[in-house]
Amino acid sequence: MVYRFLSVSPFVRRLLVVPVATSVAAISFAACGGATTATPDDGASGSSSGSSSSSGSASSSGGASSSASSSSGSSGSPDGGVEAGVDPAILATASCSAPVPAGAETAAPLPTYAGTCPTLEPGGTFTTITSSGAARRFFVYKPETIAPGEKLPVVFLWHWLGGDPEDMARVIDAQNVANTRRVLAVIPAPKGDAAFRWPFETTQTQARIDEELRFFDDMLACVNASVPVNKECVASMGVSAGALWTAQLASGRSTRISSFVSLSGGTGGVIKNWTPGVHAMPGLVLWGGAGDVFPEQLPIMNFEKASKNLEGALVAGGHFFVECIHNCGHAVPPFDPPPAGTPAFDIVWRFVLDHPFWLGGGQSPMAGKPLPSPTFPSWCSIGQGTAVPRAANAACD
Repeated sequence: MVYRFLSVSPFVRRLLVVPVATSVAAISFAACGGATTATPDDGASGSSSGSSSSSGSASSSGGASSSASSSSGSSGSPDGGVEAGVDPAILATASCSAPVPAGAETAAPLPTYAGTCPTLEPGGTFTTITSSGAARRFFVYKPETIAPGEKLPVVFLWHWLGGDPEDMARVIDAQNVANTRRVLAVIPAPKGDAAFRWPFETTQTQARIDEELRFFDDMLACVNASVPVNKECVASMGVSAGALWTAQLASGRSTRISSFVSLSGGTGGVIKNWTPGVHAMPGLVLWGGAGDVFPEQLPIMNFEKASKNLEGALVAGGHFFVECIHNCGHAVPPFDPPPAGTPAFDIVWRFVLDHPFWLGGGQSPMAGKPLPSPTFPSWCSIGQGTAVPRAANAACD
């Protein structure tokens, strides 16, 4: 079934109504050069949060320590310019379940929460924490059984404009994913102050971006307080508006994010640009071809252009990435139905679990050979401009 990520469809019936004046103002501001530039330090710089980069702790209002220095995690020039790669023999079998090779550069220590983390609610029920002084909510889906000593990968999943955490959990079959792929699926809820749900537009202040980055830190800290986390496998996936935010998160938390997946997202134009970070993490960039625009009747957002812009930044930063073009417009990718027992969107979980943080910049166990089939469809390939788009006349339902 096809559904529109931003507009009303047979699957998603609710659409966030954005005041026209707000939308036009945002676009006009961007057209007039109103972009702001993020600071590529992976730290929280907004004064309103109570975080202190010198002490590494947050105030009692709630907030994780988000400073990450090269002494405690990965090091190197922006986008992994001097990252040391792992041995080819190790690279061939790299995964989030493999041991960290001796001498490999690793992710920054997991953040800590300033207050007392609550007990995580079961999947489908919100856990609420205080982050930057505000009550914030998120779902956590975890495997129904966890072995003693097991440390689990974490995937943060950011929903589209007209959706909500319940929609995201249903579409990806979150509990099945947690059980079969042995991951923690974290699905945040928006604060409610951003016109497009997540703060990615050029009109957003750096303080607001930092606040959302701290929310990520706080969720990660409180998840780890309840369930041991594999810090070398903390990934982010976003859909549409959520993908636009995921690019900001990946570049803003490059010392923690092991890989990211952008489904109809990107950067540039009215969206903040990619900010080079410390670690050149792998990415999966997917969009729906030339028709991937919103709204269809009077497009103000071109996701093909934004995705290509993101790819350009990844090329410049030496990232490994997979490009996928499905040619179904701004809709759910037309993946073949998964085998019985296999979760939907298995391309995402396979990509995430094959790319731990300790890979060197530009490295991937998928490089230099055909992508794993049938997990990766024929319309995916490695690198910018390499994917052969799915036939435009192929059925999209």
